[in-house]
Amino acid sequence: MKITVIGGTGLIGSQLVTTLRDAGHDVLAASLSSGVDLLTGQGLDEALADAHTVVNVTNSPTFDEASLDFFRTTVGNLLNAGERAGVRHQVALSIVGVDQVPALDYYRAKVLQEDLLRDGPAPYSIVRATQFFEFMDAVLSWSADDRTVRLPSTPLQPIATADVVDALADVATGAPLNGTLDVAGPDLLTLDEIGRITLAARQDRRQIVVDDQAGMFAAVSGDVLTAGPGARLAPTHYQDWLKTSLDS
Repeated sequence: MKITVIGGTGLIGSQLVTTLRDAGHDVLAASLSSGVDLLTGQGLDEALADAHTVVNVTNSPTFDEASLDFFRTTVGNLLNAGERAGVRHQVALSIVGVDQVPALDYYRAKVLQEDLLRDGPAPYSIVRATQFFEFMDAVLSWSADDRTVRLPSTPLQPIATADVVDALADVATGAPLNGTLDVAGPDLLTLDEIGRITLAARQDRRQIVVDDQAGMFAAVSGDVLTAGPGARLAPTHYQDWLKTSLDS
């Protein structure tokens, strides 16, 4: 099967390309560096030629209101090029609970991406993942200083990107879902708990202060970013991943 991965050189895309190739598929990694520009459509027809499936793991360069225009334009270009090429399965990576946080511009933009895919011309699958382990350091840095890290007590169910890739690969090589699959890590933790675990593992003496107004996740109500019934639960625990990442 020929599969084109849009965003094939990024954190998720590069792992997905390797996983699919190892499974014997003909995979094209498409990105700006390979001459494929989703915003202009340049290189898309060539990248999608003879592709059975397209997996879109690209991201907006900003998290503000401009992300709405980014997804409106890029998804439109991708769907139009896919229709010209006869693509039979469009797959997109999204976020668990994304439609439950309207206060965040980026989440509203991802909802728009999903809606465009659902209304598009091709059979589709949407894989919604929870927050990545690999992004936790960045999340902690948003509201940190030399002595404290201020975090809300938002419930999360973080996941390793390798486990997200496994789910994407299974969906991309299967029949279109014409729906959504949620994937999440095995542990339900509040963000302040994740902060304490992370700082302790790194022997960082800063104090975690619970502040439900701190950072982007302050806009999240309740447990909407955690997996519900029917979700695919990944095997990798955050503490195990953290230990391995520190040892490597």
